[in-house]
Amino acid sequence: MSKNNVRKQAVSGTVIDGGAEGVSEEELKLINGYTRRKLSANEVYVFSVVLCDNDIDRDGERFTVESLFELEKLFVGKTGIFDHTPSAKNQTARIFSCSVEAVGGRKTELGDDYFRLKARAYLPKSQKNGDIILALDSGIIKEVSVGCAVEKVVCSVCGEEIGMCAHKKGEIYGSKICCGELTNPYDAYEWSFVAVPSQRAAGVTKSCCGKELTMENILKRLELGKGFVLDDNECRKLADYIDNLKKSAKDGIIYRDNLTREMLRLAACVQPEISRETMESIAKNMTVSQLKEFKTAFEKQKNESIAPMIQLCSDKNKGINNTVLNGQFRI
Repeated sequence: MSKNNVRKQAVSGTVIDGGAEGVSEEELKLINGYTRRKLSANEVYVFSVVLCDNDIDRDGERFTVESLFELEKLFVGKTGIFDHTPSAKNQTARIFSCSVEAVGGRKTELGDDYFRLKARAYLPKSQKNGDIILALDSGIIKEVSVGCAVEKVVCSVCGEEIGMCAHKKGEIYGSKICCGELTNPYDAYEWSFVAVPSQRAAGVTKSCCGKELTMENILKRLELGKGFVLDDNECRKLADYIDNLKKSAKDGIIYRDNLTREMLRLAACVQPEISRETMESIAKNMTVSQLKEFKTAFEKQKNESIAPMIQLCSDKNKGINNTVLNGQFRI
């Protein structure tokens, strides 16, 4: 699927240090780029947070290292909220710098070098924020997840869009674990403090707004003899699609039967020398278009055979002997 809205709770999506280390002059300059007046170092609380990484998460997906570097630019300036609730009163902190860093000696589940996206965020020191700062320092508020949009989620085994191949997330193929790789991020919405990151609501939710596993794609995969994996929602869509096909097929059968009966009736009128059994056998192998063509031809023949004859025919210019033609009308 393409262009997916993603909420991703990183394996190490946590606040990793509080404001005890203080804020440097360079950081204060970056912070004041977002304020209406210049704040002093004593007026801001600064902390670091790991937003996401390149390891496989509990949903069987991960960001690629390239995606982390794209997100590094996209998350700067983004606001932090609670539980992904997009309310102005929920705004808590803001990211003023972001960087991708390698963690030496650590590997991902796939055996790659471990990278994480680390951000620096601030919030003003105030009576209102006092409880939040205390919760951060005490480790009560710690886990985070991020909301962003990626262009594709591809299979780590074959490189095709996940769900469009026969591989299943979490399964091992050869010596490689299948997971969905989140690639080409193009927007970062927010990052959020979450109370219970182990719950699915704090993990990944996706809604397709670009290419998706459409019925055309499914049929194409079937034609190519390739398998694919469907989620519950896609299974319902496929079931609805099949039901609609059944209804259309039923209507088509009724239409074809009526068309065949009419064609056979006309054939008996204009081609009586051909038995009905023979015509029925021929009709079984005809397409609807061919049945319509035969029906039209037979209707024309029938209409011509019963057309009224002109009593006195004259065609002197063509040298036709009208005496013979008109002889049947003599008294």
